[in-house]
Amino acid sequence: MAPLSPDCPLWWGDLLWVIASGMAAPHLAPPPSPDPRFVLRGTQSAVHALHFCGVAQGPGPPLLLSGSQHGLVHIWSLQTRRAIATLDGHGGQCVTWLQTLPPGHQLLSQGRDRTLRLWDLAEGRSTVADTVDLEHVGFCRSSILAGGQPRWLLAVPGKGDDEVQVLEMPSKTPVCTLRPEAGARPGMPMCLQLWQADARPLLLAGYEDGSVALWSVPERRALSRTACHPEPVLGLGFDSPRARGVSGSAGKTLAVWSLDEQQTLQVCSTHEVTNPGIADVTLRPDRRILATAGWDGRVRVFRWRTMRPLAVLDFHRAPVHCVAFAADGLLAAGSGDERISVWSIYLGL
Repeated sequence: MAPLSPDCPLWWGDLLWVIASGMAAPHLAPPPSPDPRFVLRGTQSAVHALHFCGVAQGPGPPLLLSGSQHGLVHIWSLQTRRAIATLDGHGGQCVTWLQTLPPGHQLLSQGRDRTLRLWDLAEGRSTVADTVDLEHVGFCRSSILAGGQPRWLLAVPGKGDDEVQVLEMPSKTPVCTLRPEAGARPGMPMCLQLWQADARPLLLAGYEDGSVALWSVPERRALSRTACHPEPVLGLGFDSPRARGVSGSAGKTLAVWSLDEQQTLQVCSTHEVTNPGIADVTLRPDRRILATAGWDGRVRVFRWRTMRPLAVLDFHRAPVHCVAFAADGLLAAGSGDERISVWSIYLGL
């Protein structure tokens, strides 16, 4: 089946949403779910982390990195659709987060073995260049703030259950430990996102109690906190030019929230999906499309500006744990069925 495109009839995305929601469409025969462009197999266990590598590979597609439940990181060529390297650095423990540093020859991998590995991938190497020992076991994904400079910031879950630690890298110098304000009991941090406003590093954190908080790293304090979900926040995405973000939780609701000029968080709208469990949320690099990973095995695609549902991608037969966009718009989804689906949808939208 041809990939979805902006030339599809306007009712296509809406109809898929109706079908996924279990409502009847009385006059239209349900079209089948679109097919992935291709599927990658061979991860040997469930896929919990995905990241597209921005290293220039000539005219071909980018590399895709995946992290598995059994602690392996696979590097995939999307030209041959095969793994070209396998990194084994987490002692068989689940890999929860992957991120490359500009310009892309260094890879960070975080595992439930309480380590964060820095890999040197330059000139075909696959060696561990450094290790950050973590003091927290969980599925909280770390975050970096790097602009190609020698020094960069890394936010990781801290020693205390409700703490976040910020380090200056590569020296591993502690910058600060962010602790909830007096009286606040948000629980564990579940997902983190560093960003910068007016040269000031800021951190968005989603917590176990369903709240999202904005932290000032230099001031070491929370600027704002808002309740977004009654369940733990599992993923969040942030559109810094629009000062607008979105979060998903263990429940059925996507929450869209914004920052005003006083850096106060406020929920703008909520959008309910059919089944509980939104494991991951990601914005396409051009900030036009949003994708979510569902425990029900479905990937849902929305127009970011309006949150209008565009498609439900129903391929996997186990929970989808992670989704990632490439700079060229390709979408990848990793699942408990040990497969990675790669999609080419709405590339011109």
